[in-house]
Amino acid sequence: MTDIETIWKEYHAKLHGFIARRVTDPSTVDDLLQEVFVKIHQRIGTLEDDARIQSWLYQVTRNAVIDYFRSQRPNEDIPEEASIPETSQNTALMELAECIRPMVERLPQGHREAIELSELEGLTQKEVSERLGISLSGAKSRVQRGRAKLKELIMDCCHIEFDHRGSVIGYDPKNKGCATCQKNC
Repeated sequence: MTDIETIWKEYHAKLHGFIARRVTDPSTVDDLLQEVFVKIHQRIGTLEDDARIQSWLYQVTRNAVIDYFRSQRPNEDIPEEASIPETSQNTALMELAECIRPMVERLPQGHREAIELSELEGLTQKEVSERLGISLSGAKSRVQRGRAKLKELIMDCCHIEFDHRGSVIGYDPKNKGCATCQKNC
C-alpha cells in the first residue's frame, strides 16, 4: 500500500482529525496535513514493513505537530495534548482494533451480543441485561465469558506487549494472514 494516492484516500481524514485535535487553527491544520503528505511522499521509500504503515503515518504526523509547536514557541514545553497518546501505544491499539470486529463475530451468539453491546456500544451490564432480556447476573456472566473467549482469539493471533500499567504498546502477529482476524495484522 505504498501508493501515495491510496494512502491519501484511506488516511487523509483520519490524519486531519488527529491534527485538528491538537491544533486549533483550521488553516494551520490544513497546512500541517499538506506538509505531512509531502513528507510521506518523500520518505515512503524508508518504510521497511508495509504492515506497519499506519504506525509510520501517525509517527510522521505526530512529528509534524511537535515541530509546529516547537517553531511557534521554541523555548516552551510542547503542550501535553500534542504528544499524547504515545505512538506505539496509540497505533498498536488502533491496528489491533481493526482485528477485533472479525474476532467478535466468531464468538458464540450469546457472548457476541453481550460483547457488542457492552464493549462496542458502551452499554452498562444492566442495560445489556435489559436489552437481551436476561438477568443482570446472566449478562455479567456472558460479558465475562465473552471477554475471556475474545482474549483467547486475540492471543492465538498475536503476541501482545504491555507496558507497566497494562496498556498495549505493541504486538506481533503469530501467523501472517491470521484466519481469526482475516487480514495481515
